[in-house]
Amino acid sequence: MKNKNQHSIPFTYKLIIGLLVFIVMFIIAMVFGAANTSLNDVWQAITSNAKSETLSIIREIRLPREVAGIFVGAALAVSGAIMQGITRNPLADPGLLGLSAGANTALAITIALIPSVNYIGMMIACFIGAAFGAILVFGLGAMKKGGFSPLRIVLAGAAVSTFLSAVAEGIAILFKISKDVSMWTAGGLIGTSWSQLQIVVPFIVFGILVALLLSRQLTILSLNEEVAVGLGQKTTLVKGILFIINILLTGASVALVGNMAFIGLMVPHIARAIVGTDYRFILPMSAIFGATFMLLADTFGRIIHAPYETPVAAIIAMMGLPFFLIIVHKGGKAFS
Repeated sequence: MKNKNQHSIPFTYKLIIGLLVFIVMFIIAMVFGAANTSLNDVWQAITSNAKSETLSIIREIRLPREVAGIFVGAALAVSGAIMQGITRNPLADPGLLGLSAGANTALAITIALIPSVNYIGMMIACFIGAAFGAILVFGLGAMKKGGFSPLRIVLAGAAVSTFLSAVAEGIAILFKISKDVSMWTAGGLIGTSWSQLQIVVPFIVFGILVALLLSRQLTILSLNEEVAVGLGQKTTLVKGILFIINILLTGASVALVGNMAFIGLMVPHIARAIVGTDYRFILPMSAIFGATFMLLADTFGRIIHAPYETPVAAIIAMMGLPFFLIIVHKGGKAFS
């Protein structure tokens, strides 16, 4: 009955509704905040060359941070969906499986050892760190006979993430760079600039496009690997490409806003509940929902205790932890 309901509304309509919700949320995020702005101010800032203090705030502070939120939310949601599909693990998430912690640790090491490194160098370090964290998790998960299991991977991810976070904190204390590391790893969009977006966004766009191109292969992989091999699919190659895409998406996101756990866990489950199990539909819907969710969280962070900001990572964690516990309790089928 559930599958019938999922397909009673064509995917095109669901996509249009999702895009409309995203547009409304973007407008809300641009209008509301510590500074008093109106819808007309936002329109003038985007469409005209007029100059004023309010328009400058919108163009140089609020607009780049919301654009960053859009791309980071989409990247982490798509990354989570890919991981859940490859591992067939409903608890998979870049933040829970070592990628984010690895990127954060690499960031701390880079700041400590090469303080003059530019932003591109920071991003490359995040890519390497994300890969290292994921390799550690999957290596530990595969050590015991019987291969991967959802529980073993989650336990390995928790252990590796805790270890790498401790390493990052130790490096920050040892080199007296705690403040600098915290500014990167706290998980926030404040201070995002257009120059940073010009470097990071192309990686995220490329990663999402490649993921969409491989969405059919990912659907088959997510159902049964033996069937995928029987259909002539080069499973090792597909997994390798998707693994690299995950590293790109997660590394770029951490380089831009720091650690954001739970988005990659929550959003794909919500998308799957709406569009079914076909990743040709899950991935684009996850990108839209992820972007919308980040805009929502950032808006809450700016208005809950204005003019002070509540960390976006804290808001997402407050939403994500109950979601995680529900999924664990339901055996991964709560929102599927």
